[in-house]
Amino acid sequence: MSTLIVAVASMLGFLVAYHTYGRWLARKLFALTDDAVMPSEELRDDVDYVPTRRSIVFGHHFTSIAGTGPIVGPALAVFWGWLPALLWVVFGSILIGGVHDLSALVISIRNKGQSIGQAAGRLVSPRAKILFLTVLAMALSVVLAIFGLVIAVIFALYPESVLSVWIAMPVAVMIGWWVYRRGGGLLMPSLIGLTLLYMAVYVGAYVMPLDLAGVLPADSKYLNPVVVWTVILLAYAYVASVLPVWLLLQPRDYINSLQLFLALALIVVGVGVASTTGAADLTQSAPAIAKEIPADAPPILPFLFITIACGACSGFHCLVSSGTTSKQLEKAGDAQAVGYGGMLLEGMLAVIVILACCAGVGMGKVTRTVGEDGIASFSRQAATGQQAWRDYYRTGADGDPNAGWKKQDLSKKLAAFIDGGANFLTAVGLPLKLGVALMATLVACFAATTLDTATRLQRYVISELALSARAPVLANKYVATAIAVVVGLSIAVFAGDQPGKGGLILWPLFGATNQLLAGLALMVALFYLSRRSKPLAAILFPMIVMMLMPAWAITYDLYWNWIPSGSTVLVLFGVVILGLQVWMAVEGVLLWRRCRGVLEPPPEMPAGRAAPLRENVAVAQN
Repeated sequence: MSTLIVAVASMLGFLVAYHTYGRWLARKLFALTDDAVMPSEELRDDVDYVPTRRSIVFGHHFTSIAGTGPIVGPALAVFWGWLPALLWVVFGSILIGGVHDLSALVISIRNKGQSIGQAAGRLVSPRAKILFLTVLAMALSVVLAIFGLVIAVIFALYPESVLSVWIAMPVAVMIGWWVYRRGGGLLMPSLIGLTLLYMAVYVGAYVMPLDLAGVLPADSKYLNPVVVWTVILLAYAYVASVLPVWLLLQPRDYINSLQLFLALALIVVGVGVASTTGAADLTQSAPAIAKEIPADAPPILPFLFITIACGACSGFHCLVSSGTTSKQLEKAGDAQAVGYGGMLLEGMLAVIVILACCAGVGMGKVTRTVGEDGIASFSRQAATGQQAWRDYYRTGADGDPNAGWKKQDLSKKLAAFIDGGANFLTAVGLPLKLGVALMATLVACFAATTLDTATRLQRYVISELALSARAPVLANKYVATAIAVVVGLSIAVFAGDQPGKGGLILWPLFGATNQLLAGLALMVALFYLSRRSKPLAAILFPMIVMMLMPAWAITYDLYWNWIPSGSTVLVLFGVVILGLQVWMAVEGVLLWRRCRGVLEPPPEMPAGRAAPLRENVAVAQN
């Protein structure tokens, strides 16, 4: 029953936090009311600024912040045991992550939809804006690289998921056209879209898996499935990020959110059934606190706090909140549900991931065998409990059963969640093969939502930096998007020892950069409250944690790992990110006393937007 108890207790904790602490933040600290004019209406352009009903915004926001972040992070972190990961996810989401996301969303909607980086220019100083935007650009470059790589790894490991991920794109376009151009309802398109998606999952698993391994040359350095899929995915991200937000981004994220809710419901039922029947036992499947840690593994402190970013607190969320979500929010009162509630739901997803990677894999290790017809079959080996867990978390990519950290493989950690989740689904009667296909599709679809949202956000950031540097050519959305994609692709392909093998190397850099970004966003929020003479404790504690832990981790990695290994990409990113954080922190300290109780200048209307565009408001609100 331990597995079910952990799941239920976590869910109840999140619900209580939303209706108590979340309500206090929204109503008392930020004083949100529904009568405020929102940027989505004031600056309506039907491309980026689009007033949208809360359910659709929530779907877009949640799937954008979730992606594979709350999957990969917890799947890696249970390397140290499930209990530290669980505690950081639950308390981090409630006290730090939710506060961070809501703060960024509120600041943006009260600043004409400006990004948190732009707002830093008036809340802190003009120089802080440039520093913040530079950190954003570097962080998003790593995000594009790591999430493109994660989807590519999933496609290479589980070709059964490929068809359903790509089918979701035209389905989303049709839904976007139907709702926003024809004024149609959401119910029937949603049901049809979800049905088509799951039909594609079945076809991919039983009829037509799309495996590039049989097409590409076996001994090619660059033409391997992971690299080729990464190129294709980032090319897709380019197209998706320059399209109007209502045409692909919103409806695709909405469909993916429905898929996630259905999959989560099935997994939760599976957890309940497997727990009550004794098939899944968290305490017997994995160590609560691992004692046999390889000598070359990073220490749990501070690395737990950067390994799990999404799922507890993630700086990437401030980009989504202030980059796309704030431009779509219809009412200020929706911010609590979207900002704070979205983070708590992501925390619940991370709890499910922890259970799947421990109790789920403890039900039996899953193996994949491909027949002569190219169709894979899946079976569950006799290895169960901690023996099965060790196969995922102590066996290296070369098969060494006692491999150190540096011989671990990102693909095995992704497989832990997919296989463990599939084991839970078998408890409700689904075939193991279909369960694996559903789980792989879920991971890949969510990574895709983060990928194209991050590309759009990177385009905004590059454009802002280009305009600040008086280089308007680079601010063009097509040029800025091309720069974003090329840089992300270069990092994804060349960061590791072999092309496309840098996933486990990039994750610590992603986590540390991500958490430093969260710390800087919370610093901007601290100035926002200070200028209004508001209580600061709710922001101050999260800010200190999110600035201290990642700086500690980057310093450790630079000294013990990146410099000794001679990794130019990692050393360059680490030194620059650390330097920018220190610079911005000093900037904040020097300005602090002069800002208390002094309101910042009002935000300016965006360039070329002298008057609000209000046409077709009724259509968007339909």
